[in-house]
Amino acid sequence: MGFEDLFLGFQHALSAQNLFFAFVGVILGTIIGVLPGLGGANGVAILLPLTLRMPPTSAIILLTSLYWGALFGGAITSILFNIPGEPWSVATTFDGYPMARQGKGGQALTAAFTSSFVGAFFSTLLITFFAPLLADVALRFGPPEIFAIQFLTFSAFVGLGGGNPVKTLVSIVLGFILAAVGLDIVTGQLRMTFGVTDLMQGFDFIVAVIGLFGIGEILLSVEEGLSFKGVATGMNLRVVLETWKVLPRYWRTFARSCFIGFWMGFKPGGATPASFMSYSFAKRFSKNPARFGQGELEGVVAPETAAHAAGVAAMLPMITLGIPGSPTAAVMLGGLVMWGLQPGPMLFREKADFVWGLIASMYTGNIIGVVMVLAFVPLFAAILRVPFAILTPVIVTVCAIGAYAVHNAMIDVWYMLAFGVVGYVFKKLDYPLAPLVLALVLGDHAENALRQSLIMSQGSLAIFMTRPITAVIMAAAIVFFAMPAIAPWLRLLRRRRARAVAATPPGD
Repeated sequence: MGFEDLFLGFQHALSAQNLFFAFVGVILGTIIGVLPGLGGANGVAILLPLTLRMPPTSAIILLTSLYWGALFGGAITSILFNIPGEPWSVATTFDGYPMARQGKGGQALTAAFTSSFVGAFFSTLLITFFAPLLADVALRFGPPEIFAIQFLTFSAFVGLGGGNPVKTLVSIVLGFILAAVGLDIVTGQLRMTFGVTDLMQGFDFIVAVIGLFGIGEILLSVEEGLSFKGVATGMNLRVVLETWKVLPRYWRTFARSCFIGFWMGFKPGGATPASFMSYSFAKRFSKNPARFGQGELEGVVAPETAAHAAGVAAMLPMITLGIPGSPTAAVMLGGLVMWGLQPGPMLFREKADFVWGLIASMYTGNIIGVVMVLAFVPLFAAILRVPFAILTPVIVTVCAIGAYAVHNAMIDVWYMLAFGVVGYVFKKLDYPLAPLVLALVLGDHAENALRQSLIMSQGSLAIFMTRPITAVIMAAAIVFFAMPAIAPWLRLLRRRRARAVAATPPGD
């Protein structure tokens, strides 16, 4: 990379016309991110036909800015109402929502937006300097490596989650069962549809999340007599500055989450598992793991940083290899073809102004995005002052609209209500929802990667131990999975060693 190329890109990205498109994209994206069921991919798909007559560089800046805005917007409803606007915002609800109920909604929003910017900026830097090399590494990942990564994600939840491992396993198994409902894309057979036609398409992840978190929380609030009446946060920009003073103490969490997010971003749907995995690691290595889930600021920093690092990293394989790393990148890939561009290594030579304009817009779009959302933090936090009894019908209506919009089908609204009851029961019985959600979203990907790997090896599981990268990842996954059984023995050994040291006479 020559700095003259990046300078050329900034010349395009900072033109008055493209800056205007960046502002419009961020605003629209933030709105889309707030609305459950839409998401960045749908927003890009809706706007894509409108970009056909635009210059390709302006068009991609508009669409990527919308994507950045959706990444920021997904955290807003997650923190304020426990309703993830995007799949990768689920982990943000674990501590963001409790913070909002404690009157720290402004602090949680500031941490989320700042972490989003840090993760996105980190990935953009790596894309700028190491795009060809990192694309070559990602190209070596086949089905065995992909399955190993998925297995590591689930094992991290069991070993690093900190909760009851049996309950975690029950949640994961239930998630796998729900993910298996519908049409088997390998054999073409129907599974667990019980003759119901509507079950052929399975359960959509967004519908499940809206029900499990949004409706489940509403049911709990109704049971409590709508005791949550909103919190007067006294929010102003001073809180933003005070939160910034606190955030540097989590520099290790920022660094770890950036690397997790960037690495996971190469895989399809990588932002969601990246956020969960980063949250698990943050909880595991925290000095106060018991505070996670109760309103811990680090519990907002970790998933937001990783999710945005992964979201930006998903653009890398699209522009260098023509392989989209996320649904949104897949829609943008279709846009490149529509504009007469061919994604791949030759794009850097044939359309350097387009490629480097896109990379430069990643910097400008994220800066515009974080400035805009931070400026409106007081407005977002002021929503908490509205009594919850008034907000309840509004939230339920938004949830229903979001669920219906996924497939324009009323059956999804009924699914949402059913998942709401499941979420309510899980919370009452103290079963974790996160593993269920993760298994539901990754179940198909993990199953397909496993079956493709077994086809490659003619049914031998040895393929997971004979490929170096896969073997390392699988070994780490097995260690994490066995950690709940190993940890008590390790604690016992430490106690015995401490007693032996204490019993040793001085001078021996």
